[in-house]
Amino acid sequence: MAEAIKDTGSEDVKSSKTPLFLGLVLALAGAGGGYLAVSSGLIPFGSTADQAAADGIASSNNTAPEPIGDVVFVPMPQIVVSLGPNARATHLRFTAQLEVPEPHASEVTKIIPRIVDVLNDYLRALDSSDVEAQGALFGLRSQMLRRIQIVTGESRVKDLLVMEFVLN
Repeated sequence: MAEAIKDTGSEDVKSSKTPLFLGLVLALAGAGGGYLAVSSGLIPFGSTADQAAADGIASSNNTAPEPIGDVVFVPMPQIVVSLGPNARATHLRFTAQLEVPEPHASEVTKIIPRIVDVLNDYLRALDSSDVEAQGALFGLRSQMLRRIQIVTGESRVKDLLVMEFVLN
């Protein structure tokens, strides 16, 4: 009787490995077939622009970049802000230019004092850690541009170009 139990146990082990091996073979075959179908274009998962760029062929969907248009860069006066007592640097020196559509250049130039006032208030309210952080300029720039656009109107100022951002 002990021999009968041993024999059925070894057959169960062999029969349990067969579905595992069959499943592994089918999974590999399915993965290979899926890769072939996607890479040959039978299943459209990638965009044609990505595929054309990968092949080095220009796609008909690509369009020429928009022309820059008539923009004027309006210079802003230099702003010097003293930092708090816990800061490593004592002052922040900031200079920028505003990218403005040409028809609005005179309007924006007239309100430069208001823009400088808004930026002074914003920069003075910052903690030293906000200014000294590694990627601080990106966040500060977007915050300052938003405040400038509120003062001037959305369509009057397109961008804020930081010319000088020095901690000393």
